[in-house]
Amino acid sequence: MYPAELVQPMKEDLTSVGFSQLTAPSDVDEIIKNTEGTLLLVVNSVCGCAAGNLRPGVKLSLNSDVTPTALGTVFAGVDGEATSQARKYFLPYPPSSPSIALFKDGKLVHFLERHHIEGGTAQMIADNLSEAYKEFCV
Repeated sequence: MYPAELVQPMKEDLTSVGFSQLTAPSDVDEIIKNTEGTLLLVVNSVCGCAAGNLRPGVKLSLNSDVTPTALGTVFAGVDGEATSQARKYFLPYPPSSPSIALFKDGKLVHFLERHHIEGGTAQMIADNLSEAYKEFCV
């Protein structure tokens, strides 16, 4: 577990643009099962690729013409039970942090694992997500 004062700014980087912070397994179940339309669920992290690529790329993707209906995030290493619950919905993908999942009507339709995020740019992530939004968020 990381100290709350360390991760709070990293959490706020996403919550400040409309992401709901999911801290309990029931929060994860509720948002996935009850979102009509699309849900972008981000596994946030303290790692450098989350700061340099994931969070900036995700925020940039929200400037698209089409965006998800709902936004949610869990924080790996902090909200352990919520993160574990989210990862159950990501199967068959193995646990990965950071990662990004797009759901449509409760079904996983697009997923970016750490190896898709690491070494890429924020713009590449935003472009990837924007294309997924065009396909699934209409």
